[in-house]
Amino acid sequence: MATHAPEPTSPSEPTGARKPANRHRLTRRGLFTLGGGVAAAGVVGGGIAAFSGGGADAAQPGTGTAIGTATARPQALIHPGMLHNAGDLHRAKVRVAARKAPWLKGWTRLTDNRHSASTWQPRPQAVVVRGGTGQNYVTLYNDIHAAYQNALRWQIGGTKANGDTAVAILNAWSATLTSVNGNADRFLASGIYGYQFANAAELVRDHPDFEFARFKKMLRTVFMPMNTDFLTNHNTANITNYWANWDLCNVASLMATGILCDDRATFERAVTYMKSGAGNGSFKHAIPFVYGGQNLAQWQESGRDQGHTMMGMGLMGAICEMAWNQGVDLYGHLDNRFMKAAEYVAKYNLGAAVPFTTYAWRSGQGAGRYMDQPVISDIARGAVRPVWEILYNHYARRRRLSTPFITLMAEKVRAEGGGGDYGPNSGGYDQLGFGTLLYSK
Repeated sequence: MATHAPEPTSPSEPTGARKPANRHRLTRRGLFTLGGGVAAAGVVGGGIAAFSGGGADAAQPGTGTAIGTATARPQALIHPGMLHNAGDLHRAKVRVAARKAPWLKGWTRLTDNRHSASTWQPRPQAVVVRGGTGQNYVTLYNDIHAAYQNALRWQIGGTKANGDTAVAILNAWSATLTSVNGNADRFLASGIYGYQFANAAELVRDHPDFEFARFKKMLRTVFMPMNTDFLTNHNTANITNYWANWDLCNVASLMATGILCDDRATFERAVTYMKSGAGNGSFKHAIPFVYGGQNLAQWQESGRDQGHTMMGMGLMGAICEMAWNQGVDLYGHLDNRFMKAAEYVAKYNLGAAVPFTTYAWRSGQGAGRYMDQPVISDIARGAVRPVWEILYNHYARRRRLSTPFITLMAEKVRAEGGGGDYGPNSGGYDQLGFGTLLYSK
């Protein structure tokens, strides 16, 4: 089994630099990396068999103060407790009613979006296909964003029609969907749409008309086994083959499903994967190089393009926020490693120069084919996506840390919209958005 080289101590050297040819980091026949060891994963009745491994470090939401590790008696999960907690929703409701900036501008972005209309009609499909022939996943992501946006309008504006529409959309899909298929891209669908579905459901979990048990069953039988399969087997490819976002979206879905279903063990598996997982979505692999003294860290997809890099900011931000709302501080993991990566991405996309270390990996099956990226990519440089308010409001506002570039990016995109505001293609729907409305402090 290959191991990582010791991190250099010189502040001028990138931390965690890999050899030019990344070796296969772990030999795994259906194994997750958990707490420094590995444990077999199995799907049982739509759930995941128990893993071994230590509990996650916890932090009290709103403070970031460590409160110890998980014990044999699991803590109850908090609701609402995914991308939005009760305080977020209450603050937005009060500030919008008082017509305060910037919440009012965020609210206007929401109510102007066609997906938030209570007249939205769902188009559920029994089989969703992403990748290859017969693709129809556009229908799914449009309906998910409509459910989420209507649920927000119900929570913040109190309009019954919006709450009823959100529930009608979720009920229609849980009564219809049986599988997610396609080529390898099906695992992007299982991750992105799984975590987004769960977040929409969390907002209406107490609605009297919500077929909640049926919806949870859909997540457990359609999405969760795919999340587990990908994080375990990586579609049988070399462990370095898939970009960070593939792991991240499936971790997000696993975490969100655990929260929605009050399954602490599943939530903890997602947390542990972020800390020690074998794939490119875990912290050290998604952020392979840290530049000492510069408060910057290179993102794994920076040499690929900036659109997918922005996607990574959104997905890791979502994972960190969901964990934070359950008392686990991933934002601060490894000395705020994610903050340094976000500063790096923001700085480059604002037009400034950043350091870059050649990134190398193995593409394909088995030993794979050696690939490398010797320079940072300027493809889609300056792209605008609704991923910055959540980071700004955590690092700069909650934690009072210096984040000059994250702050400038948040100002650039304010007020953030959501699905439907960033183009018609799937990339414009990779984030649920509306961070100005929900996270402004």
